[in-house]
Amino acid sequence: MTDPASERRRMATVLMNEGVLKSPWLRAAVETVSRERFLRPGVFLDEGRTWRPVTAADTAPDEWLRIAYGVDTLTTQLDGHLTADQAGEPVVGVPTSSSTAPATVVGMIEALDLATGHRVLEIGTGTGYSTALMCHYLGEDKVATVEVDAQVAARADAALEAAGFSTWTVTGDGLLGHPYRAPYDRVIATCAVRRIPYAWIRQTRPGGVVLGTVGSWPWGTGLAKLTVGDDGTAEGSIIGRSSFIQARAQAVAHVAGDLSARTAYADSERRTQVSPLVLEEWMPAFLAQLAAPGAQFVRATGGDGSPLRYLFDPEKESFAEFLADGESWTVRQGGPVGLWDDVERSLVAWQDAGAPETDSVRLHVTPASHRYWIDQAPSLRWEHRIA
Repeated sequence: MTDPASERRRMATVLMNEGVLKSPWLRAAVETVSRERFLRPGVFLDEGRTWRPVTAADTAPDEWLRIAYGVDTLTTQLDGHLTADQAGEPVVGVPTSSSTAPATVVGMIEALDLATGHRVLEIGTGTGYSTALMCHYLGEDKVATVEVDAQVAARADAALEAAGFSTWTVTGDGLLGHPYRAPYDRVIATCAVRRIPYAWIRQTRPGGVVLGTVGSWPWGTGLAKLTVGDDGTAEGSIIGRSSFIQARAQAVAHVAGDLSARTAYADSERRTQVSPLVLEEWMPAFLAQLAAPGAQFVRATGGDGSPLRYLFDPEKESFAEFLADGESWTVRQGGPVGLWDDVERSLVAWQDAGAPETDSVRLHVTPASHRYWIDQAPSLRWEHRIA
């Protein structure tokens, strides 16, 4: 029979060999904290179009440990309510809570540069596994964690208590932080946000670090690491690619229905300079979200089987429709904002600058705005006003 302790040591070794796990204290935490404890009552395994429920109670212990100490993100809730013990067969649904891939969890904690005595605020408790890793090092009184879903929070709290960590587990909107335990030395978010909430900056000590994923698409999002200044602003950079479930309060209502009706009246039509298919790649998608915050990229298929691609910004009542013509594309645009004009301008400038990666992007956060820029490309600058 597989020994859980040996599985934890094996996972720690894998993470070290991948260059993700570096700190001795974090290795000790990974080798001590039982991830399987935080996956109860079960998980959903991705089978393409459906999710197969797997529970701890109905799975052989060796198989359960194999799942728990694998490399993948494990979905623990669908559609904001469904858990694996409530589904007896494969189901269709949208993931709304998960246990993030160990490499991602460990990599983010490493990026926090934690030190003894630090006070941490975690946004998005999820299963509580990452909370436990930090508690193991800092102590349960130094970590506060906020989860918007009451049922998810209750399961995480029970698992943390069972693991011996009576930490500050709070149910509420993490976008507001948790001012009662502020100020913090570190803030870490395990959900994606359209922009870094200023409440997180306000609740962090000068010199403290805020770490969170920015973006609203399922891909093309970046991990922002900011240092808070004495003046109440924060500055830093995108340190790499990152993908998380969107914060519930900012979840996007996906464009649906009759797309042809939404694009019936165009104000302009022209050939594109750049293929819209580049938006399916990570960095161009990230740039598109900087150039046109609020826009959604929608993929569909025409009645003749031809690929259809759109950008929609429902709030600004604008659209861009892309029509394939051999290897070329035509864009039809409508509404007050030329969505593709804005995005294409950034894509051309990015290509002219040598196509730098996400870690070339810097950002500055104030109470009134977010500014993004790439140093070696003066034309690649964007400002998102909050009001």
